[in-house]
Order: sequence, then C-alpha cells, then structure tokens
Amino acid sequence: MVKTGIKYTQGKAQYYIEKLGNQVELEMVLIKEGTFAMGAPETEEGSRDSERPQHQVTVPSFFMGKYPITQAQWKAVASLEKVNRDLKLEPSRLKGDNLPVEQVSWYDAVEFCSRLCKYTNRAYRLPSEAEWEYACRAGTTTPFHFGDTITTDLANYRGTDDEELGWSASYGRGPKGIYREETTAVGSFDVANAFGLYDMHGNVWEWCQDDWHKNYEGAPTYGSAWLDKNNNPSQREGSAVLRGGSWFDFPRLCRSAFRFSYDRAERDIIINSFGFRVVCGFGRSLR
Repeated sequence: MVKTGIKYTQGKAQYYIEKLGNQVELEMVLIKEGTFAMGAPETEEGSRDSERPQHQVTVPSFFMGKYPITQAQWKAVASLEKVNRDLKLEPSRLKGDNLPVEQVSWYDAVEFCSRLCKYTNRAYRLPSEAEWEYACRAGTTTPFHFGDTITTDLANYRGTDDEELGWSASYGRGPKGIYREETTAVGSFDVANAFGLYDMHGNVWEWCQDDWHKNYEGAPTYGSAWLDKNNNPSQREGSAVLRGGSWFDFPRLCRSAFRFSYDRAERDIIINSFGFRVVCGFGRSLR
C-alpha cells in the first residue's frame, strides 16, 4: 500500500443501533458539534469555483449513518407502510444485501426517511450539505479525510486513466490504481475517519437535503440545509446536491469539498451510482 500523503489515526466512536427487523440493523454514529472551514481553497488540486468562498460553519451535534444505506436496510424500510410515495423493494442494478443501495432518486431517499421516522419515532432525514462535509472531514482540512491524496486501497473509485476524456486516475502524489467497475460492500475498506464513518469517499454519491447553488455566496453558517423556498420535502423541485463521488468517478470528484448537482428526478433517469446515508438530530425523538 502506498502511504504517501496518507495519515493513519485510531479513535473511538459513540453510536447507537436501530433495529429494522429480520436481523437488519442501522448503526448511527455521534458527530459532535464543531466549527469548520467549508469548501476548498483555490490552491487545492481539482477544486472549482462552486466550492468557494471558503467559509466558517458551526454545526450542532447529530447522528449519522456509519455507512451508506445498504440494500438490506433499504428493503426493510421500503417494506414498511407508505407515507407519500411507492418504493421499489430492489431498485439497485448491482445486487447484494451489503452493497449500498443505488438507483434511488432524491424523492425515494426522502420517502425512506419518512418511513423510518414513522417506524422508529425518531427524526431521520437526509444530511444538510454542511453536515455532510463536516462529517466527512472529521476535523481535517486536506482534500480527503485520510490526507492529501487517495488510493484504491482506501476507497472505491475509478483508478485508471481515461485517455479519451483526458482524466487522470491519480491525485496529487498518489498512485493510479484499479477500476472495479461496481460498488463494494459497505465498510470493505477498514479505514474510518476520526468520527468513525466509512465510505465517505467513493462507492456511491450521497444525496443531501439542499437545493443546488452555484457557489457559497450567501450560504448558511449554522449547518442547516440551504433551501430557496419552503421546507416541505415533498414539494421541492429542481436540482439537489450530491456528495462524495462514486465507484464510477475519478479521485478529484471524491474530495471532501467536491459538490455535484442533479435533478431530484424520477427513477428512470437515475444512474447506478446514486445512494445516500441518513442523519438524526438530538431531542425528544431520540428517547
């Protein structure tokens, strides 16, 4: 394993386990409150204007899924009573209980959260974009939570060049690697960040609550989702934010600061690299 630009640390995470039935569990990790610099400086390789201006954001404590939602977790919750819309029990093209669910729209992810709320009496939802980046970074300021570069020993992304597009599969001083051409089981890479989260870089893109904005001019500074109109998830339109990169993408797109927009969309135009993980806030719903 090439370790150039990679940092290794050990730590402990606080968490709770949500039982979804049929021995399916959802592990939720405590993300303690803090303040961080959101976005990327102009000096960061591969960064874009959409990741600027860098700005200080204070994020209250919350819980976040240790992994992206798996197909087993999806099936357990999709089997529950409908709240606003129907859900396919097996939407993913790449099949496997411990693989991340994919080919789900933003509306599908919101419906999943609504059913999970009703079943558990806890306030589950998609993360805000600020919560996602804060959780991904886990106190770091480098392009990836494990350092200045990334390797395919640490994450699932496209590790081979695309000469036609002119895209490089290496980042910084990091090496090229392999291209698996599919998702991997969550937690396959035994490299959690300092909060105890896995698969924050690569594997599947993760939906956030926020409406898409072309940059951070006027962005919230307290960790809340940036929504242009009302706060009713079932009435949102247009593009939403995805984070983290995927098995299909090059390393620069898997950086902590990288932002991607896609229409909230119906299922027929969703590709097999879109997934999500859930968060849950403090309060009465956590009793």
